[in-house]
Parts: sequence; structure tokens; C-alpha cells
Amino acid sequence: MSTSQGQAHPRRWLILGVISVAQLTVLLDNTVLNVAIPSLTEELDAGTADIQWMINAYSLVQSGLLLTAGSAADRYGRKKMLVCGLVLFGIGSLAAGLADSTGQLIAARAGMGVGGALLVTTTLAVVMQIFTTEGQPKAIAIWTAVAALGFATGPLLGGFMLDHFWWGAIFLINLPVVALALFAVISLVPESKNRRGDRPDLLGALLSTIGMASLVYAIISGPERGWTSGRVLVPAAAAVVVLALFAYWESRIPYPMLDLHFFRDQRFTGAVSGAVLIAFGMGGSLFLLTQHLQFVLGYGPLEAGLRTAPLALTIVALNFTGLSARWTAKLGNPVSIALGMTLMSGGLVSIATLAASGYAGTLLGLVLIGAGSAVAGPAMAHAIMSAIPREKAGVGAGVNGTLNEFGLGLGVAVLGAVLNARFAALIPVEASSLPAALASAGSTAERARITDAFASGLETSQLVGAAAVFLGGVLAAALLRRAERADSAVTIAA
Repeated sequence: MSTSQGQAHPRRWLILGVISVAQLTVLLDNTVLNVAIPSLTEELDAGTADIQWMINAYSLVQSGLLLTAGSAADRYGRKKMLVCGLVLFGIGSLAAGLADSTGQLIAARAGMGVGGALLVTTTLAVVMQIFTTEGQPKAIAIWTAVAALGFATGPLLGGFMLDHFWWGAIFLINLPVVALALFAVISLVPESKNRRGDRPDLLGALLSTIGMASLVYAIISGPERGWTSGRVLVPAAAAVVVLALFAYWESRIPYPMLDLHFFRDQRFTGAVSGAVLIAFGMGGSLFLLTQHLQFVLGYGPLEAGLRTAPLALTIVALNFTGLSARWTAKLGNPVSIALGMTLMSGGLVSIATLAASGYAGTLLGLVLIGAGSAVAGPAMAHAIMSAIPREKAGVGAGVNGTLNEFGLGLGVAVLGAVLNARFAALIPVEASSLPAALASAGSTAERARITDAFASGLETSQLVGAAAVFLGGVLAAALLRRAERADSAVTIAA
């Protein structure tokens, strides 16, 4: 049973629960592997490069395929692609759990990334089909809260599993969840697709996949290999060329995978700019804060994960209770986005200026970032999805997911580069990484000087992130406000 724009599916909340479980499984695997690195290094004799590919194979494949997966869902059926995504993710999880070499695990993680791309795009697309316009903001807020929950609880779940089982269990635990989700999806989720029956845009799919994967790879590799190294510049240049070809091709064919006319809509461009900067601020700040908690304050991975949990818990509390949706309904998207990103900016400032004095300042910052994300994130996702025709919901979800992946990677790369530059300026060049510097420290005073230098770098990078998020909120809100006024003028004229 499909729904019209004015009719909600009678079992929409149950369906939302089902697809949220599927989405949660995918998002957990974005971070769950991080805590298993010591075990993998020992049991699979994995080197540094192997570990990097185990982690990045999943995100690279997923981010590269998001647009293609969304387009496939629109063309061939969102329920079909949701089922395919669950099956591929389950097969990849089984292969990863049983892998006995680094090559097998990397290949399995790539396979999981294909399933993950299908799941991330189809879950949001299905939400847009089964809820009316009035119910979509609250549903998207819950969908966003599940995303935050997965991001934050991955390390906690991984740490718990490793305390009781071997490393493969962090993947095999996905299997019963996938089986349950498959049964529920087949039984409950209605089929929906773009009835125009557009021909598949195979070249567009190939170009977008290569272009986005190359771009994300360059961003991931930059902080470690250096932004001027050939292994960063070559994929970055390839990404620019291929994505330019993708844009040219999409502007020339009658049935494009991504209609570039969307970018003429100020609601869409405003939401796009804000979505990138929300992910930029959250991804970069959490990446740097986790290092601070572990290297400077001495917490283990599980302890550090617990101390960053208030961010996700704030998002979950505000979104699951419906508070953020009610605020957005009362304030409107432009004001909600401006308010949310101002709160996020304030949280980054709090971490920058107070983290060195203890956990209280960090806690305040995490709560402010969480509250800001709970308000601005769903409003941004709804603005993106509502600016795209309903029959293109899969592509809209692909755009939203791609922006999130891009923003997260960009935040880690840019804010990490700012921190490293400041840190390297304050300590000897030959010990320019924090672990290396601490290992070579010969006295307590030397260790204190090194941690102070890192804290200084953290403060500078978080302030840069705060400025970017605040300006992004102002820009997004202004563009959305102008779009609303233009729509009102057209309505009055008609």
C-alpha cells in the first residue's frame, strides 16, 4: 500500500520503528570497529595500512554509492532496495565476522558499505512516503535521533562485546537484527517508486561513485599523508574532474540521476550549506575531543566514549520526546536552523575554552552541541527533502547522506589540520604527533608542556569550527527565509 501526499500510512509509526532498527545497525558499524583495532592488530597481524583500509573501506564505498543507491530506490522500488540492502549488509557482516585475514575483512567491510548505502537512502525515502507533510518533521527528528544514537553507541557496544567475546562478534551481532528487520520490512513496508519509469543513468551512477569516493579518500588521507603529497593530490584532482563531468552529463540528459535544477532552489542550497557545516562541526569536534580525552586526560576508549555520550543523549531526548519538532513548527525552519547552529557554535566555544580546566566545560559543550543538532538537523533534513519532488525522495536521501559523509570527513580533515599546525608550532618538529611527543618526553614538566600545546591546538581548531558553524547557520537561515518570502509572493500573486 502506498500513500498519497495527503494520506498517512496507518502503520507508519511501526514501520518507522522497523526501518530505524535497520538504520541503527548500519550507523553502529561506522564507529564500532575503532575499539577493536588492538585486537585486530594482534590476531590478524594487521599493519597500520591494513587497519586504515578496514575502517575506511566501509565509509568510502558507502559515501561513493549514496547518490546511486537513492536513484536506484526511486527507479526500481524503495522496498526492494531496502530488502537488498539488508541482505547485502547481512552477508557482509557474516563474512567480516568469519574473516581470518586482513584482505578478507577489508573486502567484507566494502560489501557492508554497499548494503549500508542502500539502507541509509531507502529508510529516509520511505519516511517521506508513509508520513504526510505535517507528520514528516517529527518522523525525520526521530530518524535523526537514531543516527546520533548509532554514531555515539558504536564504541560503547564494541567495547562491551570485546570484553566478553572475540573481535568477530562485533559483526555477527548484526545477523539477528538483520533477520528481524528483513521479516518486518517484507511484512510491513509498502512498496513505492517513481512511476515515470525513468531509464537508468548508468554513466551518471559510475561518475558519481568514482568522484565521491575519490573526494572522500583525499579528505581522509590528507591529515596523515600531507595535503601536498601525491597520494592526496591525485585523488583530489580526479574527484574534481570526474564530478565536473558528472555535472555536465547530468545537465545534458533527459532523465538525470541528480537534477541540477534543484540547486536553483534557495531552500535546497540553504539547507545543503547548513547540512555540510552541521556535520563539519560535529564530526571534527568529536574526533578532536576523543583524542583529548584519551591522550591528555588518560581515559580508555570505552571511558572516552561514555564521556562523549551526553551529546547523543541530548539529541535523542529532544527528538524522541518531540520537543525539537514542536519548536521547529513554532519557529519555522529558518529560525530553527539559525538557533540550532548558534547553540552548536556555543558548544564548540565552550569545549575550546573550558575543556582544559576539567570535564564540566566539556559536558556543557556537548549538551549545547547536542541541543543545537537536535533542533537544526531535522529542520535541515526536512528542508532538503521538501525541496525535492516526492517521487525523487531516494535521490534526496542520497544527497542528504552524501552531504553528511562529506561534512564529517571535511570537519576531521580541516579541524585536524588546524590542530596539528598549532601543535607542531609549539613543540619540536621531529615529535609533531601527540603520542610520539609524549613517548619521547623525559620529565613531568616536558609532558605538561606537550599537553598544553595540544590543548592550545584544540582550542584554536574548535574556535575555527565554531565560526564556520555559526556563519553557516546565518547563511542557511537567510537563504531559506528568502525562499519562503519568494514562495509567499508567488502564492499571493496567484
